[in-house]
Amino acid sequence: MRTSSAIWDRQLEHVHAAGYRALAVDLPGHGSRPDERFSLPGAFAAIDEAIESFGPDVPVALVGLSLGGYTALAYAARDASRAIAGAPHRAGRLAGVLAAGCSSDPKGKPVALFRDIAQVTVEGMDGARRAARGASTRWRAAVAGRGARSGGGDVAALLGGTAVAGPFRPGWQVVTDALTHLAGHSSVADIRAARVPVWLVNGSRDHLRLQEHRHLAAAYQGALVVVPGAGHDVNTDAPEAFNRVLTRALHDFARS
Repeated sequence: MRTSSAIWDRQLEHVHAAGYRALAVDLPGHGSRPDERFSLPGAFAAIDEAIESFGPDVPVALVGLSLGGYTALAYAARDASRAIAGAPHRAGRLAGVLAAGCSSDPKGKPVALFRDIAQVTVEGMDGARRAARGASTRWRAAVAGRGARSGGGDVAALLGGTAVAGPFRPGWQVVTDALTHLAGHSSVADIRAARVPVWLVNGSRDHLRLQEHRHLAAAYQGALVVVPGAGHDVNTDAPEAFNRVLTRALHDFARS
């Protein structure tokens, strides 16, 4: 959450060198999609778009971390159901899923509680931002007024614009949106429904690996790898180890 596809730069370099085509996908509310609200349908559409870019009938593996991992598992479950129903081209093209940092089932009251706490945080921050915007508007009017009197209206208008513009940074709303869509949605059920190999990769210090063996047991074919010393962001905490695991997973998906 609240990052971008740039976190996968080391993995893209690695798999490209190994001869694979690969894309890093920004989910709604992240990276190149800051103005979109996160939702699972929107995330699925972003993945569909990336898969379509490879051309027809090309097997595809999904790799996701944390929110991306939960999204990849949910996508795999949807893909399996569509393939069973005989849906067109995109369905049934998945070769496997590597899901990192998402081995705790988000279904249940703890996630709903955290979502509610985050929502309160968002509302408080929104109130602070509205107050700040009001103060900025008053400051801008004051500066513009002084500039007009001094003959520097253009400079004053530029200063006023930069005071409130600035780069967009996805805030806590992304978290509440994501938790709203994950609450009541079982990653264990998604693994069980996905008819592709699922590799679970977690850092040994990750707080979201509480149910990793339960998740592994739900897969009809899969593996569990724990990377020593790594935390939740296992692909950036231990990129070389993660890349070795990724290579093994891709080979396993290709055999399947």
